[in-house]
Amino acid sequence: MHKLSILRYIPILSLLLVFSCDEGFDELNTNDVEATTVDPVFQLNEAIINFSYPGSVLVYDMGIVQQIVTPNSGVLTGANFNQDNRNSTEDMWINYYRGVIRNTRDIISRIEEDPSRSNLLNMTRILQAHAFMLLTDTYGDIPYFDGGKGFTDQIPFPSYDAQEVVYDDILQELDQASAALSASGRVESADVLYGGDIDLWKKYGNSLLLRAGMRLSKVNPSRAEQVAQQAFQAGVITENAENAVIRHDANYVNGPGRTLNATEANNYYLAGPFVEFLQETDDPRLEAIAVTYVGAASGPGQVLGSDGNGVYDAEVHIGMPMGNNDETARQAAEALGLASFYEFAQADRERVAKQTSPMYLVTAAQTQLLLAEAASRGWVTGSADEFYEAGVRAHMEQMAEYDDRSAIPEEEIVEYINSNPLSDAMAQEQINEQYWVASFFNGPEAFANFRRSGFPVLDPNPFPGQDLTSEEFIRRFTYPSDEIIVNSENVNAAISRMGPDILDTRVWWDVAQ
Repeated sequence: MHKLSILRYIPILSLLLVFSCDEGFDELNTNDVEATTVDPVFQLNEAIINFSYPGSVLVYDMGIVQQIVTPNSGVLTGANFNQDNRNSTEDMWINYYRGVIRNTRDIISRIEEDPSRSNLLNMTRILQAHAFMLLTDTYGDIPYFDGGKGFTDQIPFPSYDAQEVVYDDILQELDQASAALSASGRVESADVLYGGDIDLWKKYGNSLLLRAGMRLSKVNPSRAEQVAQQAFQAGVITENAENAVIRHDANYVNGPGRTLNATEANNYYLAGPFVEFLQETDDPRLEAIAVTYVGAASGPGQVLGSDGNGVYDAEVHIGMPMGNNDETARQAAEALGLASFYEFAQADRERVAKQTSPMYLVTAAQTQLLLAEAASRGWVTGSADEFYEAGVRAHMEQMAEYDDRSAIPEEEIVEYINSNPLSDAMAQEQINEQYWVASFFNGPEAFANFRRSGFPVLDPNPFPGQDLTSEEFIRRFTYPSDEIIVNSENVNAAISRMGPDILDTRVWWDVAQ
């Protein structure tokens, strides 16, 4: 056949192919096995898992409150040098807006009109309020009413809300959502936080309400009192079995634990003020938390395992002094008679700082101690002494949940409590010092309560050339660089209202006294 004759048939053949391919096209291109929708309780689980703190809490939160410190710079620069490292300060923002609030917003938009999922709706509201509370405590003014609505409502440039307004709504959300949970409603048993247990979700919400109310103790004491009473009467977490805790495994690892068991295993140390405080009161938690690799002259000199050189004994532990870089830390170790700075005490990564260690968000210890403070102020009924002792005991008993080797014997708990009674004259200080210890590895909460209460009394980090202008301590995190570039109009509005976007601008409830 002639070439031109062949070409004459090509358009007809093409049309035949198009029509034959189009026949049954929808059926052929439909995946019969891939899910087209996800049960929103699994989205809640995704939000819960992402609530676990990232490893960067070691860089700022735990360094600011002088629990853990590193002498190294580069990516580890932060509270150790009082410097603004936005690669780390943005981690909480990214983690919570993308991993938590994006999911909670979507859940709420999907089920808010479905009465059969009322319990799930209110569980989600409680978790979301907690996430927003953490964000506003960390940064100050934040996208709240528009926050997380880029997907659900197509708001790519969210407005920022003043922290006072944010707190007003958080208090309302926690109150209403906790009260609306119903034992007669659907049980969301797939929930990984509490297995759908309504009583425990209520106590979690009310404990957050107490925490949020106590944040106002300096800026609005009368409101703080009213909220504390309300939360206490509604029922809060009082036993370790009720703790809001994220359980980690090999697939969903603990962020700080991953950091401390990988590239930074030999770079972070217990800070001197924390170790010394525990030693001064013969606190048995020091041995439960710390390890010293005796004679370690280098990172490889820290030998793990039962045949290693790790020692738990409290009298051996020496915390790393604040204000050092790697060279001056070496000099400080030499002056103390240590082989190197690798011989300073560490959080034991074989017990409390494992990759599979639990992450405690709200605990009986913290809640009992807040009640102790509220009782000492006359805001709630009950004995401040009893709340205080219950809080100390709860945290000491909680140590066994990290590892059997961190368990504190009952006789040591009793001896410590009897030897360190609450003094009326020093009640606020003692209670919040214990809150500091009970919030070990809950860096964001330790940082927030330190600013709120003013305790423990710490000497400022003496590192020279600090990146602070008007304060001696870091008071907030700076906004992410991408947010400043992309959402500059709204960021600038927040800055003009709140104060400069620097480390030592105070958030609304952090009133100088």
